[in-house]
Amino acid sequence: MSILLNAEVRTDTGKGASRRLRHANKLPAILYGKGIDPVNLTLLQKDVQHELDNESFYTQIIELNVDGKKEEVLLRDLQHHPARMDILHIDFQRVDAKKVVHVHIPLHFVNEDVAPGVKTEGGAISHVITDVEVECLPKDLPEYIEVDLSDLHLNDIIHLSDLKMPSSVEVLALKQGEEYDTAVASCHVRKVVAEPEEAVEAAEAAPEEAAEAPAEEPQAKEEGGEAEE
Repeated sequence: MSILLNAEVRTDTGKGASRRLRHANKLPAILYGKGIDPVNLTLLQKDVQHELDNESFYTQIIELNVDGKKEEVLLRDLQHHPARMDILHIDFQRVDAKKVVHVHIPLHFVNEDVAPGVKTEGGAISHVITDVEVECLPKDLPEYIEVDLSDLHLNDIIHLSDLKMPSSVEVLALKQGEEYDTAVASCHVRKVVAEPEEAVEAAEAAPEEAAEAPAEEPQAKEEGGEAEE
């Protein structure tokens, strides 16, 4: 399902203009790319807020309707208000259907509960990374990459090269060499955390053990001198 946003071209720029837009529940934006001059835009805050929980909003092609003319774009940056949920500014990049793009795609980890390392071997799963940067044509952008953990045993590691990628999609890091084949997920021994009562007993026992330990004899000075203080 494609995402459609409406926008208007704006000519009033600067900090004062941006503040006025935000007070009107609108937000400033910019559209750039494809060798065309950047264009300043205005969007409705509510339209963007509606898409924030949509994972595809950050990774898929967005149809941007600018004063009646539709552009295919990717979201490239969002600036949030530090204290509120409001968006302060948004950046869009035009895409060329014939040119590859680089996009961070989320990883979806599945079957963690049936992994042998967890179910029968007492291990725990760590998600080392949560997204991966890929390279492909805009039409081939996946919504997410699935990471199947059903065969993961204790001390096993899944690397970038183990991911099942669509044939038209490449992991950007792997194009740089084997040394960039980083871990994606691993199964490790669970850390044993002491129960509260055990921790208290250990803390109480420490001073008693120290008191019972024999005091060290003072070391004599060389050449038969008095013991050092």
